[in-house]
Amino acid sequence: MAGYSREPSNLTKSAKAMGRDLRVHFKNTRETAFAIRKLQLAKAKRYIEDVIVHKQAIPSGRWPVKSARFILDLLKNAESNAEVKGLDVDTLYVSHIQVNQAQKQRRRTYRAHGRINPYMSSPCHIELILSEKEEPVKKQAETQIAPRKA
Repeated sequence: MAGYSREPSNLTKSAKAMGRDLRVHFKNTRETAFAIRKLQLAKAKRYIEDVIVHKQAIPSGRWPVKSARFILDLLKNAESNAEVKGLDVDTLYVSHIQVNQAQKQRRRTYRAHGRINPYMSSPCHIELILSEKEEPVKKQAETQIAPRKA
């Protein structure tokens, strides 16, 4: 099994999920994944659920329901992986999501006069990483050191 294309910057503060050779259209899934990049986990899940019920559209102007269901399943899987690791689910966000083309699956369609044309499907691989938002550490006010008196 192949690894992830990117490792998170902090392994202890992130959770991963991956789906390989998923029977869902690559183009629709890529657009759906791009729409939830860098979103908070709760916000991303709500957005995908709204796409499924045709309340909100993906920026390409469509409602790719099957792609949304696959991505929602992966989000839930990564969320449960984060819970097992003991991460705070409320601070998780989608730090990395990537969709790659998988090997095409061949079928054939029969045409007139004994011809045969290909009838291909375009499955995909999806990988995502959820990370906790790192809050910047506030700088402490510098204390003035009094010069020594001799």
